[in-house]
Amino acid sequence: MDATKTAPTGKPKKKRSSKAFGVLQRVGRSFMLPIALLPIAGLLLGIGSSLTNQTMLEAYGLVGILGEGTVPYAILTVMSDVGSVIFNNLPLLFALGVALGMAESEKGTATLSAAIAFFVMHQTINALLTLSGKLTDGSMQEGTLANVVGIQSLEIGVFGGIIVGLGVAFLHNRFYKIRLPNVISFFGGTRFVPIISTLVYIVVGVVLYFVWPFLQNAIYALGNLVLNSGYVGTLIYGFIERLLIPFGLHHVFYLPFWQTGLGGSMMIDGVMVSGAQNIFFAELASPATQEFSVSATRFMSGKFPLMIFGLPGAALAMYTCARPEKKKVAGGLLLSAALTAMITGITEPLEFTFLFVAPAMYAVHCIFAGLSYMLMHILGVGVGMTFSGGIIDLILFGVLQGNAKTHWLWIPVIGVAYFAVYFAVFRLMIKKFNYVTPGRESDDDETRLYNRADVEAKKKAEEAGGTIPTEPNMAPPVKTDEGSEKANEPSTSELILEGLGGINNIANLDSCATRLRVTVNDSGLVTDDLLKKSGAAGVIRHGSGVQVVYGPQVSVIKSELEDHIERLRGNM
Repeated sequence: MDATKTAPTGKPKKKRSSKAFGVLQRVGRSFMLPIALLPIAGLLLGIGSSLTNQTMLEAYGLVGILGEGTVPYAILTVMSDVGSVIFNNLPLLFALGVALGMAESEKGTATLSAAIAFFVMHQTINALLTLSGKLTDGSMQEGTLANVVGIQSLEIGVFGGIIVGLGVAFLHNRFYKIRLPNVISFFGGTRFVPIISTLVYIVVGVVLYFVWPFLQNAIYALGNLVLNSGYVGTLIYGFIERLLIPFGLHHVFYLPFWQTGLGGSMMIDGVMVSGAQNIFFAELASPATQEFSVSATRFMSGKFPLMIFGLPGAALAMYTCARPEKKKVAGGLLLSAALTAMITGITEPLEFTFLFVAPAMYAVHCIFAGLSYMLMHILGVGVGMTFSGGIIDLILFGVLQGNAKTHWLWIPVIGVAYFAVYFAVFRLMIKKFNYVTPGRESDDDETRLYNRADVEAKKKAEEAGGTIPTEPNMAPPVKTDEGSEKANEPSTSELILEGLGGINNIANLDSCATRLRVTVNDSGLVTDDLLKKSGAAGVIRHGSGVQVVYGPQVSVIKSELEDHIERLRGNM
């Protein structure tokens, strides 16, 4: 009796948790668009600021070539200023990017509405600060005010952008199809979204005017708690950041440390700067910086030993453990994955191979990650990063800045040790527990690296009590519609649309770096075989959410699919 009563109550909880997880994934994905701007902004700022810094020019004897008054100096100054303007306006970029990523349809309207709401919210706060006299009477605490796109407002930072992006996306998805009475029908549909956004964010601005100072103090207090946790706190941060990667939630975790007071606050050139990454780049742009703040870079510098040295050591361990007849194939795959991690910081092929063949190896990797962050903190390494933590970031923000400012030389020193430790530990684990890493498969199985789709498929098979397929989840090469060779064969978009259950089954269509992310009305209509025939490396289901893995070409595939859907709707 009890069992029959409790069974129904479990399902809604699972659905609720599944929905919440899906929303968090979408939020994390929506962060990727503004985050993707950071590498180019960092590149411009890093090169421009480094090669116009008088101390650096004198140290390298480049004053006559790159000094003030020369053409290269003018070009480099423009580069530095362009990079700075992106970092200085990240709150607005996050507002636009989050609204764009979270909108289900008519994304252009959502993005425009987010821009309007952002300006309205801050102008409302400005009006209240002016009316209360707080802008002139000096009663505001230092660091609580900021110039936001020309508006004197509260220092809400990226949180303000995220508040606008998420709120406008909600309003947009709720009202973009609204029908109004005939008299005012012109203002219905998508035209209603900027209107309702304007009204709502006047109210939000008023609420933030009263509430934000208390929230800001709470954030600063929490940030101080994190900073005062010392080396142990840094270790825990690095461990959790790696641990969340399989769930796709690491962006949601590290972003507040990088972009808000949670990662610390510092006065730089008379301006209060909050967020670890913001502090680093403000120091990078400041000619007065003698040494980068380790209290900020502690949330970034730990990635370098992992990406450039640790994971290649693990790749070498797997190569040496491969069977002689499969070493050539395994070596090519592992070398490519190791170079990708070293240069770009994209680690999915190696990390998900750990997860697939031996989760214990990934657990060890997470522990090593935490230790790497802690060691960089202990040694006072002040190297920041934009996104990847690879060789490019190390050269720009470590080597070019000089060892006196960054102590970057500790990275290769610790890195060589990390390479050896990863190699020794992973080789020992593979041999001792006989893990089937790439190159150790049976003759009938193909040598390959694994991805998120394989890990999810394995997990589902284990939960269902079934057997895990020995055949790797391979898929035909990804083709775009333009790459379709035969006219009588269905295009890639046609296969995807049919595999997703048709136009009417698609509630939301989006993509991240490697996967098409779709919300469907009925997951039972989704056909995995058709999606794999279209070139997908795997299909991941989570409730009504479907992720179709295509790799880096996914943005092109998504655009072509949207064009195909529009053509079909136009012919209806």
